[in-house]
Amino acid sequence: MSIWRTGLSPSSCLRRMQRLRKSGVIDRIVAILNPARAGRGIKALVTVELKLHGEAHMRRFLDIASSEDAVSQAYAVTSETDVVLMLRLRDMEEFDSLCDRLFRDETNVARFFTMMIIRTAKEETAIPL
Repeated sequence: MSIWRTGLSPSSCLRRMQRLRKSGVIDRIVAILNPARAGRGIKALVTVELKLHGEAHMRRFLDIASSEDAVSQAYAVTSETDVVLMLRLRDMEEFDSLCDRLFRDETNVARFFTMMIIRTAKEETAIPL
């Protein structure tokens, strides 16, 4: 926030940010890195169908997926698909290794489909208030 956009002084902006953080509206404050410059220029979206269903099976897979550095987002979803993963990868070798770890028999995956992102039209982290 700046005085130009909010009409508030820097100290008023700081107090407002602190109130929003304390109330839980602001979850966390982060730096948004340029993925390509940070060495993770390949982006992929993976849909996953599990063999066994139920909360325990879903939670186990999400825990495994969330522990991977290349997984930037992991969602349990409704549909024929059980899980959607957003990956930020260094290279295809990293993707191959990740597939070995995430989609083998012990992880309860029936099948997975990968879509390599070739162009991003919109990728926003801001939520309008």
